[in-house]
Amino acid sequence: MKEPSPSLHATLLRLREAQARDPMPSWDTRATRLRSLEKLLTEQRGAFAEAINADFGHRPVEETELLELYPSISNLRHSLKHGKRWMRAKRGLANLVFLPARTTLMPQPRGVVGIIVPWNYPLFLAVGPLIDALTAGNRVMLKMSEYTPRFSALFAEQVSRYFTADEVVVVTGDAEVAQAFSALPFDHLLFTGSTAVGHHVMRAAAANLTPVTLELGGKSPAIVGPGARLDHAAERIVLGKLVNAGQTCIAPDYVLVPRGRMAEFIDTARATASRLYPSLGKQEQYASVISDRQYERLARLRDGALAAGANIVPLSEAQDIPAKRLLAPVMLTGVNDDMAVMQEEIFGPLLPVLPYDSLDEAIGYVAAHPQPLALYLFEQDGAAIDRVLSRTHAGGVTVNDTLYHIAQHGLPFGGVGPSGIGGYHGEAGFRTFSHMKPVFHQSRINGAGMLNPPYGAQFKRMLKLLMRLG
Repeated sequence: MKEPSPSLHATLLRLREAQARDPMPSWDTRATRLRSLEKLLTEQRGAFAEAINADFGHRPVEETELLELYPSISNLRHSLKHGKRWMRAKRGLANLVFLPARTTLMPQPRGVVGIIVPWNYPLFLAVGPLIDALTAGNRVMLKMSEYTPRFSALFAEQVSRYFTADEVVVVTGDAEVAQAFSALPFDHLLFTGSTAVGHHVMRAAAANLTPVTLELGGKSPAIVGPGARLDHAAERIVLGKLVNAGQTCIAPDYVLVPRGRMAEFIDTARATASRLYPSLGKQEQYASVISDRQYERLARLRDGALAAGANIVPLSEAQDIPAKRLLAPVMLTGVNDDMAVMQEEIFGPLLPVLPYDSLDEAIGYVAAHPQPLALYLFEQDGAAIDRVLSRTHAGGVTVNDTLYHIAQHGLPFGGVGPSGIGGYHGEAGFRTFSHMKPVFHQSRINGAGMLNPPYGAQFKRMLKLLMRLG
């Protein structure tokens, strides 16, 4: 593991010293920082969208504003509205036998939080955890992705204008810098990215016993239930797959469809894609793949599946344009688990469609594979919905839609098992970046001395009473 550079260490030390001077920032201080972030987002809105568009080669401004800017501002305003309440210590009474003692659960900032930001939603996945960390009273260092160099540089520049150097610091650089960043002794580290890199991040953090939140990925399934409204299911699955050209960690990775409705689903999905993206071939309102490397990886997955016996069903009349990194979206049928496209997270506009003969078969297929970051179920029957929810594991679930569980302030966002550890967003994020410190307040009048040694008859009577009372 690469040792952190002196400049990274110095930055962390500066933030840690500043936190030590004000270890429990007031709500006014936290709210001021959040309002500075809100001002940054609103004033730089156009510049951020333009930089992200340039980094991708093409990404619609509308997608950036809907999928990155709006949820960032919405989360921020939610925290401004509720953060003061989240800060309050929760007071209660001690257990019966300890009365009249009392207890307090005191939220305390962890200190300095590190955030490693991916390239696919570079604004939202930087700002989202930043909001939670600031609301919890922490100082923050962010490592931006080298795959979005224009946005990363602009974000670093603007953060330095809206925040002091001992509040929030943005770090840019390549994979070596990211490796050194993850090796810093943060008080908490959040990483969003691939499962493969997540292993390295967790290993680096373990050397410092740094607690981590890992937001990874995996193969998020969509189940079209026997009682689904198929037109609606096809529309929401296609939309969830094609926004940002499928480069979304919670995009539907593959679809399970009742065998007798396969043809209907495929036809409906094709018609839906044409309706939603009528000018896809001209790359209007459809994003490019982020890099040549990712484009080539996706093409290999598609072509490898075709060579192994899968069938390709175009979702559009558009053709690939390698020079613009436009990858035409397709469905894949006839796939199996031996194909790479069914082993790797796709992270692009390829949609395998698999038939099933019973809902229990579909549930069994999902349950037999690693727990995904998201699961989508389209079904109207409540008993069937309950059966799927109780027999599958996923980081989060949306029923009768896709993606939207990530946008709910009252729901934590995170993975489970190989798709991640921990979660954030809203109050859940406040708690992630806080230490909920338990405090026991002993009463002046108490019976604790009756349990002191030397142990005799009185001790035995008291112990017998405690065991009875529980």
